[in-house]
Amino acid sequence: MSDRVEEASLQYQAELTESVVPAGYKQTEVGVIPEDWDVCTLGEAMTLQRGFDLPQRLRQNGMVPIVSSSGISGSHDRAMVAAPGIVTGRYGTIGEIFYVTEAFWPLNTTLYVREFKKVTPHFAYHSLKRVDFKSHSGKSGVPGVNRNDVHQEIVPIPSGKEQTAIANALSDVDALISEQENLIAKKQAIKTATMQQLLTGRTRLPAFAQREDGTAKGFKQSELGEVPEDWEVFRFDENFDIYAGGDVPKNSLSNIRTQKFPYPIFANAISKNGLYGFTGYKRSKPDSLTITARGYLGHAEYRDEFYFPIVRLLVLEPLGALDSKLTAYAINELIEFPIESTGVPQLTAPDVGKYSIAAPNDVDEQVAIASILSEIDIEIRALERLVDKTRQIKQGMMQELLTGRTRLVTPEVTQ
Repeated sequence: MSDRVEEASLQYQAELTESVVPAGYKQTEVGVIPEDWDVCTLGEAMTLQRGFDLPQRLRQNGMVPIVSSSGISGSHDRAMVAAPGIVTGRYGTIGEIFYVTEAFWPLNTTLYVREFKKVTPHFAYHSLKRVDFKSHSGKSGVPGVNRNDVHQEIVPIPSGKEQTAIANALSDVDALISEQENLIAKKQAIKTATMQQLLTGRTRLPAFAQREDGTAKGFKQSELGEVPEDWEVFRFDENFDIYAGGDVPKNSLSNIRTQKFPYPIFANAISKNGLYGFTGYKRSKPDSLTITARGYLGHAEYRDEFYFPIVRLLVLEPLGALDSKLTAYAINELIEFPIESTGVPQLTAPDVGKYSIAAPNDVDEQVAIASILSEIDIEIRALERLVDKTRQIKQGMMQELLTGRTRLVTPEVTQ
């Protein structure tokens, strides 16, 4: 009876496996992959090698890139490895993969591919991005990533023809991401140049550039240097109510915005515009700005909704003479707050209050300048979202192509 049960169980498992694994695929240690792919250890596919010492005192200026765990970090007059090369961090920054197109010197904080055995360089570059190098850091009691541990990773290997097709497809997406990032950099450079011109009055908007008689407006001297004749110097503590944020609201904190917790909490941070969470309490008004007062000091953000500031984040609420959005741009571009050399660097309301900016007397001109800069910011954020979306698409492509779920070549039929 037990033999019949065991036989039925084995038959059921075989049928279950057949129903899960599609035709043309097979079950392996790394999951379901195409039948014509191989499986081997990473060390059988390629050989990783530790980089080389190069003390600062021995470095000579040259054309050979020095590659560290965070990328190219200088140059030398002699190479240790021929191109193409692939480098990743052994210490320091772990998990980043760099493709090097010329002879180079990998530092001893890195691992580089010494030998490509069963993989092409371009395919190896993309394949290594799926390896969790951080999980191998100190795995054998050795500080940093141990190459012998990484060599034991099991990896799927397609044919050389399919490796090339996969690498080309992923490289095309990398090229698109690079183009998008270059466009963002150009937009940011345009924004910087525009701010330098508009926030100092060197370039005037046409509607505000002439006097009533049609002649061009000139300049005058001020405590901040030369400014347009119809601009004034505005001191912050005379034009804003300045105060610091407090503690996180007790019993009223959520990671997401809900009907119960509709108001954002902002802290001293740059990422995500300083968003910490959401609360049911509101303290600060819309059309104000905040300035980071600890950590990264002096970064201003315009706020267009009710919110709750915390961790001594400084809030500036306007008293009527200065546009808040214009002021935020001016602070980020024109003001450099001093950092104390001792203790924990921080800003206080009196510190910020004594600073001034030059701005048009005409509020309409202030608003017009801020609107132009805001439109550029909107374009930059749209491009950043596009880059994020393209990166997500690439991640999906890697998952599909590097596992064989999606094929770019006709599977080889074995007789």
